[in-house]
Amino acid sequence: MPTTKTPTTKPLREGSARKRAAILSAARELFLADGFDRTSVDAVAARAKVSKRTVYDYFGDKQTLLRAVVDAIGESMISMIRRTLDDTLDDHTEAAGLEDALVAFSMRIATDMLGSAEYATLRRLVRAESDHLPHQGYNSMADTPEEAIAERFAAFAAAGLLDVPDPRLAADQFIALTFGVALDRLGSANAAEDTRVRPLIVEGVRTFLRAYRTV
Repeated sequence: MPTTKTPTTKPLREGSARKRAAILSAARELFLADGFDRTSVDAVAARAKVSKRTVYDYFGDKQTLLRAVVDAIGESMISMIRRTLDDTLDDHTEAAGLEDALVAFSMRIATDMLGSAEYATLRRLVRAESDHLPHQGYNSMADTPEEAIAERFAAFAAAGLLDVPDPRLAADQFIALTFGVALDRLGSANAAEDTRVRPLIVEGVRTFLRAYRTV
C-alpha cells in the first residue's frame, strides 16, 4: 500500500524574516518622517534594500503595510505588559505585599510603556494616519492588555487575595483608577517625566483594593 505523506507548511526562511523586519522598519521611519500619502512603496523598498515586488509580496499594498507597522508596535507593547505582569504580579504575591505589587506594576507600565518611544510612535501614527487605518481610533492592542490583567486578577481571586466576580470589569476599573486618572488629569501618565503620576497611581491602587481586597 502506498504511503500518504501529510502535507507540511514550509517554514519561513530566516532571510525572509529579516526582509519582513527590514520592510516594517523602513516603512515606520518613512511614515513618521513623511506621512502616509508622501511615502511611496519605491521609497520603502529602497530603504529596506529589497525590491518593490518583495514589498508587495509581503504586504499587498501600502495601506496593509501601515496597518502591519501599527500592529507590530502594538504587539511589542503587549509583550512588555505580559513581561511586567510576570515580574511584578507573580504567583508568589502575598496579601501583605499586594498593594506594593500593584503599585510596582502600574509604575513600570507608566514608565516603561506609556513613557516609551514605542508608545509615542503608536499614538502618533494612529492619530496622524487614522484615515488610512481600518476605522477611526484603530487600536492594534484591542482588548489584550485588559484581558491579560483580568487573567492575573482571576488568579489572585483563586488564591484568596481578591474578590473579583468579574475579573475583566475589575481590570477595566483598575486601569481607569490608575492610568486613566493620570491621563485625564495630566494629559500623560509618563511617570518618568512627571512626579505627579505616582501619587495618583498609589491612590488609585488603594481605591481599587478597598473595593476588591478580600476581608
